[in-house]
Amino acid sequence: MKVLLIQQKMIGDVLVSSLLCKHLKSHLPGVEVHYMIHENTAAVVENNPYIDRLLLFKHEYKKDIWLLFGFLRSITRERYDAVIDVYGKPESNLASLFSRASIRVAYYKPYSAFLYNHTVKLNPNKTGRGSTTIEDRISLLRPLIPGKPGTADRPSIHLTEREVSEARNFLLEKGVSFSRPVIMLGILGSTPSKTYPLPYMARLIEIVADQTPATFLFNYIPEQEASANELFLMCRIATQKRIAIRAFARDLRNFLGLLKHCDCIIGNEGGSTNMAKALGVPTFSIFAPWIDKKGWHTFADSSNIAIHPEDYYPEVFVGKSYRQICSHSAEIYQLMEPDAFKKELFTFLDTVLQANT
Repeated sequence: MKVLLIQQKMIGDVLVSSLLCKHLKSHLPGVEVHYMIHENTAAVVENNPYIDRLLLFKHEYKKDIWLLFGFLRSITRERYDAVIDVYGKPESNLASLFSRASIRVAYYKPYSAFLYNHTVKLNPNKTGRGSTTIEDRISLLRPLIPGKPGTADRPSIHLTEREVSEARNFLLEKGVSFSRPVIMLGILGSTPSKTYPLPYMARLIEIVADQTPATFLFNYIPEQEASANELFLMCRIATQKRIAIRAFARDLRNFLGLLKHCDCIIGNEGGSTNMAKALGVPTFSIFAPWIDKKGWHTFADSSNIAIHPEDYYPEVFVGKSYRQICSHSAEIYQLMEPDAFKKELFTFLDTVLQANT
């Protein structure tokens, strides 16, 4: 059997959905699994032993109909037996249609259900330990795997020994000492609405600096350099000396190598959080007000802690629609000063840093 799995979205989505590849390989001996994703997310599933081939959807396909058509025709030529469309948007609808697969699975949506012969309605009463978003994805396997496909392991990222070694050497060259804890800081979200206010983030860094002897790494993308420098200057001089500001990864695979050498990551919830979990690095995540914590706080335990404004100020969310929460995200963030969750933070630090000593 030859199966195409489609998940064109952000890094966190691509990582979580990669679990389906492992399930397919485990339950269907001899299955060949292809994974269709956006090309800028490929680094997190490179070398994954449960993926036989990556189909990279390029940005230019959205701008040039002929390039898109050529890509879709290449899918037809693969002669897939089954397609699992986790994405459920027009481009993945087209890919599913062009596949001509006899089994086509997707979440139920009224406007696209006719394109699939198996649709799955989301279960509002989920019970698994992973998260609702993982349970939803596992449910898509039922047309191919009889009965319950089972529980989900954590996603995994597969770095080479060379990548791990080069990352360690890079950090040493930048003055990072492994005699002290190394903490990655997710200082900025992917958008302003997913970013914990910089003054609060500076205060959070100072709290951690006072509590531990750690060296800090900043995680951000090149377009966010100005904000990263702004945050750096908000920190005390003594704390600045402990931030390895020049230890910046040149690409995503390099970042994964650096993250692998960290004792934990603390900061905004997002792709870096999911990557850390896939590398076995403990996480302390701050959720944006409009993000569903129940859906995306995967594999919660003492080494993977998440906080959300609703945990501390539930009254603010009562009677509010998703749209209203989004529009008032900045105001809600302002309520949650770092001192509000110091207890949870200190417990996390004690747990993960003692475990690594």
